[in-house]
Amino acid sequence: MLPLEASGQAAMAALSPSYYPPQRTGLRGSHPGSNDHAHSMAWAGRSDWGPTTELAETYDLVVVGAGISGLSAAYFYQQKHGANKKVLILDNHDDFGGHAKRNEHTIDGTTRISYGGSQTIVEPKHADQVVLDLFEDIGVDLDRFKTAYDIGFFKRNELGGVTYFNKEVFGEDKIVQHPYCNYPNYVEGLQGARVSNAEAARQAPLSDRGKEQLLRVLNGGLHTLEVPKEELQNYINTHSYFDYLKNTLGVDDPGVLRMARHSGLDWGSSGTELMSIAAAKRCGALGFEPVAVYDEDNPYIHHFPDGNAGVARALVKKLIPTVAKGSNAEELVLAKFNYAELDNSKNAVRIRLNSTVVNVEHGDDSDPKSSSDVFVKYINDNKASQVKAKNIVMACYNMIIPHIVPGLPEEQAAALKLQGKSLLQYTTVGLRNWRAMKELGIGVAMSPGNMHQAVLMDFPVSMGGYEYTSTPDDPCVIQMISCPYGKVGAPILEQFREARHTMFSLQFKDYEEEIRRHLSGMLPKDLFEFDKDVASISVNRWAHGYSTGGPGDSTRIGRQPFGRITIANTDSAPGADAKTAMMMAHRAVNELG
Repeated sequence: MLPLEASGQAAMAALSPSYYPPQRTGLRGSHPGSNDHAHSMAWAGRSDWGPTTELAETYDLVVVGAGISGLSAAYFYQQKHGANKKVLILDNHDDFGGHAKRNEHTIDGTTRISYGGSQTIVEPKHADQVVLDLFEDIGVDLDRFKTAYDIGFFKRNELGGVTYFNKEVFGEDKIVQHPYCNYPNYVEGLQGARVSNAEAARQAPLSDRGKEQLLRVLNGGLHTLEVPKEELQNYINTHSYFDYLKNTLGVDDPGVLRMARHSGLDWGSSGTELMSIAAAKRCGALGFEPVAVYDEDNPYIHHFPDGNAGVARALVKKLIPTVAKGSNAEELVLAKFNYAELDNSKNAVRIRLNSTVVNVEHGDDSDPKSSSDVFVKYINDNKASQVKAKNIVMACYNMIIPHIVPGLPEEQAAALKLQGKSLLQYTTVGLRNWRAMKELGIGVAMSPGNMHQAVLMDFPVSMGGYEYTSTPDDPCVIQMISCPYGKVGAPILEQFREARHTMFSLQFKDYEEEIRRHLSGMLPKDLFEFDKDVASISVNRWAHGYSTGGPGDSTRIGRQPFGRITIANTDSAPGADAKTAMMMAHRAVNELG
């Protein structure tokens, strides 16, 4: 993979052909340096950024954040006011797309494409017409996924949902052909458990008492609750899942409780000990029967090879036509984007990466509603610059906005600080072959003892000239998903803070060693050797991942317009999918008038 010796913006300014972030490996997502300035504001209260260069740049709109919501805001603004309107999009990362991150792995000359964050267009047939029109305009053909997604791949290769128990936590390295939860069910076409509940409990590396308790959970169900039928729904909405496990089903074995805690992952945004019975049931936690994740009209197949980075790239192509060749999203799958075009002064829309916004302030701070201008200060290459705009959309992490926008009404600033996000980590690993995965029948391996609680074959999608791996002898990318939690039972925000501290304290070598232990313990030694078979690793860390919202009416209060400044991003919904990001952008643009 290509290293970047210079800072991102400096490389772009020099038109460096090596600047191609999708090919970078190592620590990605919120990569080292991307949050430094924001943290110095929020954690240390920094406000002095040294001399500021006043750029002779004035825009009709400045968007803070180049994720799907920010890109959509630029799109909707031009749709409403004209394609000639000048827009600047600023982002603190070295690539556009926000959580919609593209990972390219070059494995012995073969390129495998994967996603490092936002995964799939969820339930597109339930989308607002605004979103459907946007998809049509940027060339996203939703019907194309019916043939692009190879729903028969897992069955042909006899790959299903399994569980890997590691030696460090469970006493031995062992694979059982049962996921013990509903999590793998979201992968369309994946095979289910291949042993009975009784056999799965017998094979689990637990004590005899633990095996008995595990079987009791697997064969349990809400019928075990001694609650009148008419009161059942209210009961499961208000009572703890872990209390149900412990008090109703009599579970106290630490191994079983650990399996239960890690059985929801990114469906639930927290460990299941913080969930109600109803929430645990919805996310398919340990002890609940497998259920269809999405309805028949919305199969989970609307996935580009690079996940929703395919949507982000199509949006960028629409905003900056010269950035790549291709007339629709599918034709962009293999297109190499010219990053030097992103911030070309000849374009009506410009995207300026590696630029952390630190201050957004009305020209007339005594009366924001009547102010004609807003000034935006940002840090790039450790230098402060300032531009002027008529309007602003804050499409960034909403909790940081009170630190950036002075003068917000006290109630609004307080509400924004209450919004929360769970942590996510999507690690993509380039393998020279997947014979070991095939041998063990691993489509998804639940891994309750490891940092990455799930390991899966990437989604089988071929389109735009890109071909998904076809045989076990071919290179592939596997996904390793981690939802970091804090101390068991601690309040959710406290857990998030603890887990973020751990996430930021780890270096790439720490993640690499964890991945080495995980894969080497899970896969057969005669078919897998880490140093020989692993070609590349991208660790996509999202310390601020899924939006979880704040208490009461705080989300609505927090997103209110403030003079010429409006607020987008999924945080302002709150929600956690691309459609929501687009709708929040549409609302924010309309609020500008």
